[in-house]
Amino acid sequence: METPSNIIEKLMERAELYGKTSYELSKLKSLESATIIASALLSRLGIVVMLSLSGLFLNIGISLWLGEVLGKSYYGFLIVAGFYLIAGIVFYFFLNKWIKKPLSNLIITEVLQ
Repeated sequence: METPSNIIEKLMERAELYGKTSYELSKLKSLESATIIASALLSRLGIVVMLSLSGLFLNIGISLWLGEVLGKSYYGFLIVAGFYLIAGIVFYFFLNKWIKKPLSNLIITEVLQ
């Protein structure tokens, strides 16, 4: 027959093993969530970089074309820069609605999956 001290020792050993296993499981779940978020953000970052490069060359072409139409090449660049200044101001005022909330929702969705 087992003594109460032996039963308590076994119980303590099992509790310790359970604690260690729970800790390892939470570490692995956190790592999985971080990996999912990082891969989602990096894949989207690659798309953004490609679109940005395409946009850059498109804007240079539009600037040169406008400059040719207006007679001086720097006019085209000034018009395109003015357009981006106005777009940047509008973007600044709607940053929370267009960028912060969707990005936060993306991260939360990825973590909860």
